[in-house]
Amino acid sequence: MRIDLVTLFPEMFSVVRDLGVTGRAHGNQLWSLHAHSPRDYTEDVHRTVDDRPYGGGPGMVMMAEPLTRALSAIRTQRATQDQDTQEQSNQDQAAQDQAAQEQSNQDQAAQEQATQERATQDQSTQDHAPVVLLSPIGKPFDQAQAKRLARSSGAIFICGRYEGVDQRFIDQHVDEQWSLGDFVLSGGEIAALAMIDAAVRLLPGALNHDQSSTQDSFQDSLSGLLDSPHYTRPENLNGQAVPAVLLSGNHAHIARWRREQSLAITLANRPDLIEQARARGLLTKADERYLLALVAP
Repeated sequence: MRIDLVTLFPEMFSVVRDLGVTGRAHGNQLWSLHAHSPRDYTEDVHRTVDDRPYGGGPGMVMMAEPLTRALSAIRTQRATQDQDTQEQSNQDQAAQDQAAQEQSNQDQAAQEQATQERATQDQSTQDHAPVVLLSPIGKPFDQAQAKRLARSSGAIFICGRYEGVDQRFIDQHVDEQWSLGDFVLSGGEIAALAMIDAAVRLLPGALNHDQSSTQDSFQDSLSGLLDSPHYTRPENLNGQAVPAVLLSGNHAHIARWRREQSLAITLANRPDLIEQARARGLLTKADERYLLALVAP
């Protein structure tokens, strides 16, 4: 997964590139980050990227031309990278085909499988990276969006500043608009950081334990509900003991306790998620009985 960003503050993204889970994944080449300043694509001595809005009003608007040049350069870089990756993939596949041919004496089934794999690789490397504008009018970013990003070849994020971006750039180049929530930030960088972190931790090999992310809130493994509480040592903390069921060693009882806690916490804090899970048919009869007991007088 390759993430490109057009931002006036490229240095902000060292947080996800160098630190924590995302930093380790970047070091292990599970993903790559490329930040581009639109100031590097200006043509005046002052490196101007904004101007006053037509029609008057406060603030400034990001100009379309530097953003367009930056986007063009990014697409060229990505195309070159895809070509290099495809050439290496073809070489590796050719070697595999030759080995398979020698081993199976030109086995037809093996050749057909190799052809299918090459077609899949071709499609993967040519996957179109969407241009995403971080914007208040954008689609709310959620776990499903994070999964979609993690399973793709990446995206090109446009991090706006000031009063916004020239609408003509949006109309001509932006594929999607995403939002972190119903509030206004000084720019798109912080939203992009959160979205990148959410996606990278879902990449295979990003976490120390492959199953860690499956137990996160909003995941399908939890029916999209909130996670249950967690406890660690000491067993007794200032008179508060760890729930006895977690010390029982009975995995079935522990799993049911965690499910019921997840249901209770979600009902109390995000009842909308209960309704979504119910509409998707993800609640069992046991779940429904427990929920009914929670609300019964």
